[in-house]
Amino acid sequence: MAAGYLDILRARHAARLLAGTLVGRLPNGTAPVAIVLFTRAEGGTYTLAGALAAVYGLATAVGQPLLGRAVDLYGQPRVQFPAAVVSALGMALLALVGLGSLPLAYGAVAVAGVFTPPLEGGLRALWPSVLGREDRVHRAYAMDAVAQEVMFTVGPLLVTVLVSLWSPAAALLVINAMGVLGALSVVLSEPSRTWRSAPREAHWLGALRSPGLLALLGSFFFVGLALGSITVAGVAYADDHGRESVYGWLMAALGLGALIGGAVYGARQWAGAPERRLRVIVALLALGYLPLMLTPGVVAMTALAAVAGVFLAPAIACSFIVVDRHAPRGTVTEAFSWLVTTFGVGAAVGTAVAGPAVELGGTSWSFAVAGAGGVAALLVLLATGKVLAVPGRTAVAAQGSENDRNGAVEPGFSSGHQA
Repeated sequence: MAAGYLDILRARHAARLLAGTLVGRLPNGTAPVAIVLFTRAEGGTYTLAGALAAVYGLATAVGQPLLGRAVDLYGQPRVQFPAAVVSALGMALLALVGLGSLPLAYGAVAVAGVFTPPLEGGLRALWPSVLGREDRVHRAYAMDAVAQEVMFTVGPLLVTVLVSLWSPAAALLVINAMGVLGALSVVLSEPSRTWRSAPREAHWLGALRSPGLLALLGSFFFVGLALGSITVAGVAYADDHGRESVYGWLMAALGLGALIGGAVYGARQWAGAPERRLRVIVALLALGYLPLMLTPGVVAMTALAAVAGVFLAPAIACSFIVVDRHAPRGTVTEAFSWLVTTFGVGAAVGTAVAGPAVELGGTSWSFAVAGAGGVAALLVLLATGKVLAVPGRTAVAAQGSENDRNGAVEPGFSSGHQA
């Protein structure tokens, strides 16, 4: 298992691109906790903190596909690095000015969110040209999903360390400075500088004109909803048991499950169409969420959380391959960015729905939102099976991938190949 991942990391530029992307995404991955801690330190209420974090999240959802389209049109360096700088300046403005002017504070987080660089989609657009072979690209997608789990676990911990050593304002400044350096490392690399998207058909819908991509986005909205609801449900469960540390155990177990699942998934090659495989994985993901409604004791609940997380990273990794199969030619970065946006919006909706569910029916109802989200994600995939069965770029596959300047057939992105 480890040998396969080491093979990828030994490929020229791979380790640098992965590390740079993860560091560059730290501001986005830590923004919610950083904004809440900063707002509370400035004397703001939890309501204000939640509102600022929500504005940041919505702004990011708007900005990602727009910047992704710009990357496809103008290349990575001309978009990624300037966007990272502007986003960091927005957060710096919040840190330096504080909450004295609420319109200015809201504007600062909105700017930071809109200009969050689409490094995540950019990295996935680079993998085929960096790694070449289909099996390595597939494994890189799985490694990417695992690395995300690490980032979302380590990032908030880093923020709390910086807050304890200095202040919440300093944490905002340091994290965003690190983000700019990460983006700079990526755009100065040879693959990023030389990558060019394939010629694209002029269409105002861009990547969204693909029915298969729309079906996938519909499903992953509900996957995001399930995950977002679990964060609120976990807090309610911890309150029920009178210990804040219980929430940390549940989230750590969820992350550990995802790490294990992603590592195992990426360690082997998978035959057959990834669309069919994704339906199976999402079915297992939904099946893992449903037992959380039982809300047993802490030890058993922690074990259930770990099981619930096992199929998350594989689902995300498999979705990357499906995106690449269905994204219209010349829109690959934008398509990946839409996946990020849809997942994030779903998570925000799940968070919003789980709160009232706790008030109406208790903790079990909030976990029921997660189960319902998983089931809904599966139903979308089942209902759109015919649409997903026809990859959007099959007709042009023989012309070579936009990520493969040697003109080879797209690695694994045609039906019947391994992926």
